[in-house]
Amino acid sequence: MENGIFAKRNQSIDILRGLTMLLMIFVNDLWSVSGVPHFLEHFEVFEDGMGVADIVFPMFLFAMGMSIPYALENRFAKGYSGESTLGHILSRTFALVVMGVFTVNSEGEFYSALGYGKNVYRLLMVLAFFLVWNSYGKGFKGKKWLQTLGVAILCFLAATVRTSRGGYFNSQWWGILGLIGWAYCFNAVTYLLARKKPLRVAVVWISLCAVNLLMTRMHGGAQILEGRSILTDLTGVLRLGNCSFTVMATGGMLFSLIENRLAVSGGSRKALYAVFAVALFTAAATVLHLWWPVSKLIGTLPWCFYVISISILLYTLLRWLESLGRTGWFRPLKASGTATLTVYMMPYILYSFRSMLGLSAPEWLCGPLGLLKCALFSLLCVALTSLLVRGGVKLKV
Repeated sequence: MENGIFAKRNQSIDILRGLTMLLMIFVNDLWSVSGVPHFLEHFEVFEDGMGVADIVFPMFLFAMGMSIPYALENRFAKGYSGESTLGHILSRTFALVVMGVFTVNSEGEFYSALGYGKNVYRLLMVLAFFLVWNSYGKGFKGKKWLQTLGVAILCFLAATVRTSRGGYFNSQWWGILGLIGWAYCFNAVTYLLARKKPLRVAVVWISLCAVNLLMTRMHGGAQILEGRSILTDLTGVLRLGNCSFTVMATGGMLFSLIENRLAVSGGSRKALYAVFAVALFTAAATVLHLWWPVSKLIGTLPWCFYVISISILLYTLLRWLESLGRTGWFRPLKASGTATLTVYMMPYILYSFRSMLGLSAPEWLCGPLGLLKCALFSLLCVALTSLLVRGGVKLKV
């Protein structure tokens, strides 16, 4: 397949990823204030519908899927082999899964064998992440020593964490970063195998949608495929669950491949394609909603399709603004799209210092003022990340 638009960086994907990360930090900070409108929050498991918080993570997965062809084609353009690229994919997956498991162990009730608290754990955890996976400049002599120190800190934390029942460090679930890692691995390997045959990616995506329908509970709790089967065992081994998150990421990758095929087309044809895609996914979600609820926590296909529709609509708008040269407003927020993982770590640092200093939001900071506080908090995370990047500190896996 010709590189086409994959030959250069897609600024609209960076902006989409950046805006999604900003929104993710915003909704994740809503717990700190009161009077939050329900439509901004996560909906309950059996509550048929979705709030803004239910859109953020899957939209990030869609953007991640879109970026995979760009990232891998960039490696191929630099002369890296398929074997080297596979090693790169596995290395990134390992890093994200490790980070995910460590962040998960800082949630809920926290205990340690040596008596240190959750705040110390989180600060040491983030410090270790930066030591191990910082984007060190070429020729930096102390890189190996700092990485070794980071690994030692992680081993120390893993060895001393205890659960409320006296258990040890474990993967209760993979965490947001771990889920991103598994979805990335599946899709990156899929692209590596089907690089010149995008039709195969479409077949994989349709298969994932079918698996989701078979393994996801419908209205009333019924499920087409009940109990254990070879299909459930396979999705378990591949860490796909009911495939909902992978449907999002593979959908983004497929969208990029189709957009690449339309690279030589005029703007009107691209816009028509986008409108058709939005209408198609919205209609499909509406029809499937007759049998399956819209639920992020269950991971239903109507929820996936609605989010894909919203993602395509937003991306198309950003692409249009990019073509007009009207994306300068994003420049102050650039770090959220290019240093996304670093931005994600900022709340762990800020929350820890806030707790250690005994600070909390006043009671009057609720409703619209509370939402403003959450928005400013997300902007603060991006501002701090920008300062770190300028100082040569940036997570890169």
